[in-house]
Amino acid sequence: MTQYFDSSETRSQDQRTADLARALPAQIARAMAAPGIGALLAGVEPGAVTDRAALARLPVIRKSELGAAQKAAPPFGGFTTKPAHGFAHVFQSPGPIYEPGGMEHDWWRMGRFLHACGIGAGDIVQNCFGYHLTPAGMIFESGCRAVGAAVLPAGTGQTELQVRAAVDVGTTAYAGTPDYLKIILDKAEEMGERLAITRAAVGGGALFPSLRAEYAGRGIAVLQCYATADLGNIAYESPAMEGMIVDEGVIVEIVRPGTGDPVAEGEVGEVIVTTLNPDYPLIRFATGDLSAVMPGASPCGRSNTRIRGWMGRADQTTKIKGMFVRPEQVAQFVSRHPEVARARVIATREGEMDVMTVRVESPGTDPGHYEGAVVAALKMKGRIEIVPPGSLPNDGKVIEDLRKYD
Repeated sequence: MTQYFDSSETRSQDQRTADLARALPAQIARAMAAPGIGALLAGVEPGAVTDRAALARLPVIRKSELGAAQKAAPPFGGFTTKPAHGFAHVFQSPGPIYEPGGMEHDWWRMGRFLHACGIGAGDIVQNCFGYHLTPAGMIFESGCRAVGAAVLPAGTGQTELQVRAAVDVGTTAYAGTPDYLKIILDKAEEMGERLAITRAAVGGGALFPSLRAEYAGRGIAVLQCYATADLGNIAYESPAMEGMIVDEGVIVEIVRPGTGDPVAEGEVGEVIVTTLNPDYPLIRFATGDLSAVMPGASPCGRSNTRIRGWMGRADQTTKIKGMFVRPEQVAQFVSRHPEVARARVIATREGEMDVMTVRVESPGTDPGHYEGAVVAALKMKGRIEIVPPGSLPNDGKVIEDLRKYD
């Protein structure tokens, strides 16, 4: 296996600037031909957008605008250059938000990350990302095809069967959320089985240093990526493990939250992404995530910009157990129970696992009364704590992340 996925990873900055000057106007023109995104970019002259400074003058597109457009013109809101039947897949993420998916070579650009993980021909990847409605499973499967690796489409759950399959098939690599691999490894030990997994490509949640160290102690090298259902791969770790290298198929800006104004290098701000995908040309799409640009280039030789990785949310939306929990979901839960004054979702960690606790201001005393409504609104189970009315802080928060990221 060669060191780099392709030559674009080691381009000089002059070459990147020249390539951007060619790619940006063409992508802006494609985006403006799509009626939904074209309406948001009305008046823009594509030929004038040839560098980052010009790009920064365009409006930021937020997920709320995408959602509103999809409701008006389902399923993609006029943000794609092909009709829904022109794609291989149509996915649904919480919201609901609909995303297209293609079978063309590495449509989500995940192969670059898997290559950096050392995954390729001869590997069998146990893909534990979900295949039901949401695109994560297919995103990683597409990347596996790009590097020539075989896939065991495992999804989540049924841990004993996961172990049995890993042993019988001889899986050599894992793809999934950071903490689910520990569940599989612990179950394998309990069953007296030894797995052949030596590499792991993870995403969908924070890879805490203590968990990475535990995997290293078990002989498993773990790298993480930063990707979304809308944009595909945004940035990824290399074996140097010094920040995350921006993917070659996107342009990343870090802006002051609530604006579209780029911040100085090193300053924490919101991640804004422009994708060069011709089928789904999202321009200055706001992720709601926080990060910062790191100075210099990676010691691994890849020359693109590095970011510090995921550093929290610009809004209160929080990823727990690999799923986003949004303020509107908490409001939905409260609205279903007239006796509930307020509720707060709290994210913590216990034993290297995400834990979601829902504190409910209610005169009631039975947490079980709310279990079904919590699952229906938040799409996952969690602890429920009943607290007296008026006891939650009056600070406007409905989601609080108490996990430590350093």
